[in-house]
Amino acid sequence: MAASERIWTAALVVIGDEILSGRTHDKNIAQVASWLQVQGIRLAEVRVVPDVEDRIVEAVNALRAANDYLFTTGGIGPTHDDITVDAIAKALGVPVVIHPEARAMLERYYTGRGTALTEARLRMARVPEGAELIPNRMSGAPGIRIGNLFIMAGVPHITAGMLDALTGELEGGAPLLSRTIGCWVPESEVADVLRAAERDHEGVQIGSYPFFRDGRVGANFVVRSTDAEVLDRCVAELTQALEAAGHPVHPDEI
Repeated sequence: MAASERIWTAALVVIGDEILSGRTHDKNIAQVASWLQVQGIRLAEVRVVPDVEDRIVEAVNALRAANDYLFTTGGIGPTHDDITVDAIAKALGVPVVIHPEARAMLERYYTGRGTALTEARLRMARVPEGAELIPNRMSGAPGIRIGNLFIMAGVPHITAGMLDALTGELEGGAPLLSRTIGCWVPESEVADVLRAAERDHEGVQIGSYPFFRDGRVGANFVVRSTDAEVLDRCVAELTQALEAAGHPVHPDEI
């Protein structure tokens, strides 16, 4: 496989009892996946784990070994149960240290708001030894990068800011492009058409997303490829095949 055709992959570990209990609805999986696609990296696997050190260590070691990059979200705040940094340091076999730049960032942030940098808040300057920082313009507490592992906040808008700071910083392949067409037809009736379209266009993936609306059954078909010409050709031929079978196609999501 040529270097330009290499598929770069990432995994995500979502950390937090509040996610598993249903008290908090995760939004980070979707935004991390979307951001990665733009960087030319595929999100290959996601694990949601509790605030238990051994479970975090297990997930981190398994997924970082299997992928080019590993992201974690959650568990890097100021409270006693925010144990992500300790768990990842254990997984990497390094001690936890106070990062001087992170401490300075927090001091500036809290001093500028007329409050003190307490011992609890100083916990947000703790990093696995050897780590670099990911800027966080939202709350002063930075994210953490150590090699190809990225430790980020659980709060979605803070995570979004950290991802923005990383844009263009990671090596990846060709971005995954996509186009969507819609059809008022049960997906089971056109399964063979979809399979044929995938088979006839190398590297294309077609996702089928059925819906029921206004008393009618339909489906949106998302066609994905890293090659714009192949993508356009597949969409054109799939549209022709669906309409030849008597199913008018909407040239966008319904």
